[in-house]
Amino acid sequence: MALIGECMIELHGRREETFRQGFAGDTFNTAVYLARLCDQQTLQIEYVSAVGDDTFSEAMLACWAREGIGHALTARLENRLPGLYVIETDAAGERHFNYWRSEAAARFMFDDEAEGEHRLAQLANFNTLYLSGITLAILTESGRERLLEALARARLHGARVVFDNNYRPRLWADTATAQRHYRALLEHVDLVLATFEDDQALYGIDSVEELLAYYTGIGLDEVVIKRGAQSCIVVTPQGREEIAGEVVEQVVDTTAAGDAFSAGYLACRLQGGSSTDAARQGHRLAATVIQHRGAIIDPRYMPAMS
Repeated sequence: MALIGECMIELHGRREETFRQGFAGDTFNTAVYLARLCDQQTLQIEYVSAVGDDTFSEAMLACWAREGIGHALTARLENRLPGLYVIETDAAGERHFNYWRSEAAARFMFDDEAEGEHRLAQLANFNTLYLSGITLAILTESGRERLLEALARARLHGARVVFDNNYRPRLWADTATAQRHYRALLEHVDLVLATFEDDQALYGIDSVEELLAYYTGIGLDEVVIKRGAQSCIVVTPQGREEIAGEVVEQVVDTTAAGDAFSAGYLACRLQGGSSTDAARQGHRLAATVIQHRGAIIDPRYMPAMS
């Protein structure tokens, strides 16, 4: 499986405290949790991105290797740096992000005509491809065009494309531009993992029913609507289900909750589980992650696959 996106330097904490440094990013978070939940003898996890030629990038790649994530399709770009973000959390665990990423290496991962095309061509060798709305947002215009073409080719070779909507308004020039690119991408998607609030902001949709009608009208094989602590809704060719979330008494940090849900869901599905069991696994992992600070929790706190 290949996941496409950006891994950044993460600093997290509260203003009055010392910040801790790690590495994170929406699709990378999902990659880490997938690698931890899946049998790595049967499921190879590859991360497709770009990093710089600096010491932070070296440490980042070493982190990936420790988690069992490959980087053969990650470019090393001279005179570039990884993006940086700071998470500030309040007493209720709600988060606020500050980003420094406009010139980050990952933005240019597909811009080199020869090497970029080579990496994109390799996507056809994977059974499952995963990307997010943030992946789409950070790329240059030419990078987006090349990626969509590569996804179309990969699907012709049997690849299944999974999309997590992760809409971040500040990464787009305006809503109309984001809508246009999302709609173009959805033509190449098989499974969508959508956070309702994000699509509500993007499309102006008022209800879950309206959103489901939109996605099923496109002809997607599988649709999952994430609603935070509430139940999620799953629609497959076998029907529609609503699966309750898990109760968490103390929320510490909601960072990466949606990414964790996506990882839990996919880990179960990729290993033959039903959509019902997958949703429960997604809820279980998300509920665990939000009880710890930062996007990536210590491996010892990982819930077992059930």
